[in-house]
Amino acid sequence: MNRKHDSLGEKAFDACNYTFLALFAIVTVLPFIYIIAGSFATEVELTERKFFLFPRDPSLSAYLYIFSTDTMFRAMANSVIITAFGTATNLAFTLTMAYSLSRRDLLGRNAFMNMIIFTMLFSGGMIPSYLIVKELGLLDRYAAVILPGAISAFNLIVIKNFFQNLPAGLEESARIDGCTDLGVLWRIVLPLSKPIIATFGLFYAVGHWNNFFSALLFLNDHKMWPLQVMLREIVMLSQMAAGDINNLDPDFVEPPAQSVKMAVIVVGTVPILMVYPFLQKHFAKGVLLGSIKG
Repeated sequence: MNRKHDSLGEKAFDACNYTFLALFAIVTVLPFIYIIAGSFATEVELTERKFFLFPRDPSLSAYLYIFSTDTMFRAMANSVIITAFGTATNLAFTLTMAYSLSRRDLLGRNAFMNMIIFTMLFSGGMIPSYLIVKELGLLDRYAAVILPGAISAFNLIVIKNFFQNLPAGLEESARIDGCTDLGVLWRIVLPLSKPIIATFGLFYAVGHWNNFFSALLFLNDHKMWPLQVMLREIVMLSQMAAGDINNLDPDFVEPPAQSVKMAVIVVGTVPILMVYPFLQKHFAKGVLLGSIKG
């Protein structure tokens, strides 16, 4: 006898499942909504109300404080440049090396893999990294925050495992048709790897967008600072003197330090969130691909 798919038990399970997921989604989204509402709130409201989703007297003072000069727009442009070129560099290095290591006939393959795994456990540290970047002449250049982390060992291993699980017959057919190794990678492997490329491309992009320590360490020119470093400086300034900035409107009301912090979170988070919808269809599938060793 076929099982009845719309039984009472299944309906109850679906109802409980949907309710749990809805509550979980609400709990996840509420803090961010509060941050957005708080960024438009006044000092009095932030002091009197511990939690709210809609400000009683919305104010743009925090955002006017942040965008009062062109410094913030320059910082956003720097972040876009670092994120775009950094992600492209990461994917280029990671994909090519992962494909090479996925070839079982590669000479010294196990030795290379052991060296890669070693970097996951040990690193040179901050001072040796700074000295290397300095000796290479990369200080005050975008390359200083891009090249030192060009390859993530974990991402490399996952992508390598994914490449190993691709049907060997596809590569053999391509080689019969005259494809070189780069031709196989470009024409066969990469078109079949869109989900995993989108997934780890997003991981790399988020890492570059949120990274501020490397910029603090390697970029002395404040005109090259990315958004995260500039937002850090704004938070520190707002704590000392929230209204001490030139070129503001005469009627501008000094923003509370707390609303500036919340506005900083919104400004730093929203741009990278806007990228996710374009990669969402690949993300759910790609995040699991290559996680099982083949």
